[in-house]
Amino acid sequence: MRFHRTLLLTAMMLATSLSGVSAQVPSPTVEGPIDVGRFFVAATIFNLADVGYMREEYFIAGTATAFTSASDLTPDGMWTVTPGGTAAYKTRMVIYRPIDAKDFKGTVLVEWLNVSGGLDAAPDWIAAHVEMIRSGMVWVGVSAQFAGVEVGSSGGAFLPPLKGFSPVRYRSLRHPGDSFSYDMYAQAGQAIRDASETAILGGFKVKRLIAIGESQSAFRMTTYINAMHPRNQLYDGFLVHSRGGGAAGLSQGPQPVIEAPTPTLIRTDLEVPVLTFQTETDLFRLGSIASRQPDTKRVRLWEVAGTAHADAYTLATGWDDIRTLVDDDHPLVVGKLTDIVDVVERTSATPIPGLIECDRPINSGPQHWVLNAAIAALDRWVRRGKPPRKAPRLEVTEGPNPSFVLDEHGNVRGGVRTPWVDAPIATLSGEGQTGSTFCGIFGTTVLFDDAKLTSLYPTTRAFVKTHKKATKRALRKRFLRKKDAKLMRLWAKESNIGG
Repeated sequence: MRFHRTLLLTAMMLATSLSGVSAQVPSPTVEGPIDVGRFFVAATIFNLADVGYMREEYFIAGTATAFTSASDLTPDGMWTVTPGGTAAYKTRMVIYRPIDAKDFKGTVLVEWLNVSGGLDAAPDWIAAHVEMIRSGMVWVGVSAQFAGVEVGSSGGAFLPPLKGFSPVRYRSLRHPGDSFSYDMYAQAGQAIRDASETAILGGFKVKRLIAIGESQSAFRMTTYINAMHPRNQLYDGFLVHSRGGGAAGLSQGPQPVIEAPTPTLIRTDLEVPVLTFQTETDLFRLGSIASRQPDTKRVRLWEVAGTAHADAYTLATGWDDIRTLVDDDHPLVVGKLTDIVDVVERTSATPIPGLIECDRPINSGPQHWVLNAAIAALDRWVRRGKPPRKAPRLEVTEGPNPSFVLDEHGNVRGGVRTPWVDAPIATLSGEGQTGSTFCGIFGTTVLFDDAKLTSLYPTTRAFVKTHKKATKRALRKRFLRKKDAKLMRLWAKESNIGG
């Protein structure tokens, strides 16, 4: 039985010995777990208990600060910001955590919830929940932006924001505007830091706090890294997933507007690691090619071949995917492998009928498999100080209007490689899509016809051999996880692809 409790954490809350904690970030008051009205976050739909996890929701409240800069923000990201106006706020954070404390391995991932659709969505949880769960991580989703909370905000393409969706549960929330979002996000992280000595997270001892954000949230994550992290040193690492060439503004109206330049790079004086994860769509449609920068001791860039900004897994298959969670401690029925792995089964042009109806089958590439590896690599980097392997960039043409360099199958050359492009059965692209709302970011899948498949793989054995070699290469470079590769090999053996 769950009991409602209210936890009041003052600004001078319990100090901890965790690396990176700073008194510059106030501890908010925390209320919860919340158990009235209807809960909402656009995330996975399976029963968390089936994988040994549970959900809680808390409200956090306090005074947030907006920040300003005396000079223009520079492309190198080496920004110095100072406190500006303040405002009261109250927002929420969603927590998915192991039920049994023995399953928690010390890492908490804090996702800046995405509001591109006018509501709070958790694209990184959807795409990489398999890795988070089997690694015993805690996931926290933070409602950091106005559009996800307040009725009357722009957006709402699918469902209303929190206060419109469930007034009974969320009526007390108050978001003063996105200029305050960076400090609100920091205070959410501080609440989790404090949770090591409180009832949040069941009293789990937090060892590592990693900030993550995808798409619009990645734009804001870039600004947070450059502007906020040097001030508060709160997070131990960052995953910037599918950013553009610029970054989110430091300040929006009614405060004086302070825009970020394009390009905006990740600052190079960091003491914590940053892994930037990019799909094909991001380079040209979002303009991230302008923000390419060399790898450093603390910065890595992975550009993944055969991927789109969002795809069949993030829109459909991933929402109820627990069948790939094969773990000795939590044995689960894998189910029919083709439901999870087979690219042929995930090429629908209408992933959400009536809402998202595209003109061509959307991308069904390897993004989520590589994202699993990226999450593991970043966690390992934070824990051990050893950066992940450097990855080649996706190949593009020279000149003022660059485009991708394609192989004889229409797949891009370079980048992080997987069996999807090195043992191909389709042309997978982050481009070329048209149709209804958002279709342009979903890329395309064009399956090879039987004649081409037979010419490439005269027998199923030939396909399995090629697929195995490609998988082995990706594993050696740690661009795939071993358990995922095992499923891929099983699928290849049962695929009957080839003459």
